[in-house]
Amino acid sequence: MDPANAREASQEVRLDLEQGADIAMVKPALPYLDIVARVRKEFDRPVATYNVSGEYAMLHAAADRGWLDLEATALESLTSIKRAGADLVITYFAETVADRL
Repeated sequence: MDPANAREASQEVRLDLEQGADIAMVKPALPYLDIVARVRKEFDRPVATYNVSGEYAMLHAAADRGWLDLEATALESLTSIKRAGADLVITYFAETVADRL
């Protein structure tokens, strides 16, 4: 898919749902928060997101350099995905966040 074409993303989700998908998946999550919100608005199905390894590694690299607080930024990042409309968030931060919550 063309990452700049939000209409194409909607068409792909529509095709997936017509073919029997129970959940719409958006990945990677963070660069596509607008698509998460669009899918939430357009379709009456649960929306899952995948906070991919690159997003996880990016935050760890910045934290290792002292540029940010890893736990706080991870929680803020995951909150933005939920706020965009995700019902499910698959993430490498799951254990850390579950312990904190």
